[in-house]
Amino acid sequence: MRPLNVSIEKVVEESPSTRTFVFDHRFESLKPGQFVMVWVRGIDEIPMGLSSSNSITVQRVGQATSKLFELEAGASFGLRGPFGHGFTLPSSEEKVLIIAGGVGVAPLAPYAEACKARGAKVRTILGARSAQELVFKARFSKAGSLDITTDDGSEGVKGFVTTLLEKLEVSEFEKIAVCGPEPMMAAVFNTLKQKGEVSRAEFSLHRYFKCAIGVCGACCLDPYGLRVCKDGPVFTGAQLLDSEFGKYTRDASGRRVKI
Repeated sequence: MRPLNVSIEKVVEESPSTRTFVFDHRFESLKPGQFVMVWVRGIDEIPMGLSSSNSITVQRVGQATSKLFELEAGASFGLRGPFGHGFTLPSSEEKVLIIAGGVGVAPLAPYAEACKARGAKVRTILGARSAQELVFKARFSKAGSLDITTDDGSEGVKGFVTTLLEKLEVSEFEKIAVCGPEPMMAAVFNTLKQKGEVSRAEFSLHRYFKCAIGVCGACCLDPYGLRVCKDGPVFTGAQLLDSEFGKYTRDASGRRVKI
């Protein structure tokens, strides 16, 4: 697929390390949790979760994202997608627990809004390193109840998202949606497993993508050969049992990298 050229309409600084890039094309059929491949010309093509039908929310962590941060309104980049399977939407009146950490808020904010639109009852646990790094508080608050955790205690409960999760009766939620840094998601996974409720959860994984259409195999998940780009990026907790999730990932050459 050839990249679609999009122009930046607005850049929103969400936190010192995170920005939202609003562009001039809407993916009207977007399913929350799907991703696009962002072509940063001259640098790389990288996967990004859509934070709305016409925006990506980016954390500056490497060469490609640093180059994106140099772009202003009027500049352009390429997009392919959207790709992959998103989160499962609830039925009316179902209870949904959302657990978001860091830039994992990107696919979960539109999911929270879609859940509310369907009449579901939404509760979100939003975690970040500090109050400055909390992103999309207003969007999650409008969708339902919001609990906040920060590593340094500068807002909400001091600790990790699991600090609150451990105290919750998770069996009351029909669906649980999780996205964030993999160590955080692995901790959530283990907590839910201990409670016997991991089958209620879906996790959005981030892996190194090359083709994004399931051909190259660079993002295969051991030991089942699941392709994160094609079979995910959202997987059920049951699919991740006894997998490499939370243990290691791979670099651009395919070598294992311990998480």
